[in-house]
Amino acid sequence: MPQVYKTDLLEEALKEMCAKLEGVQGAVIVSIEGFVVAAYTPRESEMDEEGPTSSPQVAAMAATLIALGERTLSRLAQGAMLRLLIEGSDGGMVVVPTDRRASVAVMVGREAKMGLVLYALQQSARKISEILEGGSN
Repeated sequence: MPQVYKTDLLEEALKEMCAKLEGVQGAVIVSIEGFVVAAYTPRESEMDEEGPTSSPQVAAMAATLIALGERTLSRLAQGAMLRLLIEGSDGGMVVVPTDRRASVAVMVGREAKMGLVLYALQQSARKISEILEGGSN
């Protein structure tokens, strides 16, 4: 039986989430340091490998936003961050913490149904948290 690595499980979780949703341009699991833990980009996505929407760029930006969001909520005594949402005229990014070490960032186009994205992302964040907490692969 072939060994299944944690990275493969994480990428599969991202792929499953993206397959359920319209308008997803890519998804990245990002460490608190801003490194890519796992990433998935649908084939029809406009995310490129080296441009401003590459996985490492998205991971770095997401980590920065998470740190700022957490600091802001802490300073305002508003509790723990549940999600971060940035919307632009052509799309946006949603970031949901999975645990203290990582978060999931999803890039969406304007055609995405945000309610469905938020629900699917919350479900996936739980699954990803379980994968990250499990085994040592």
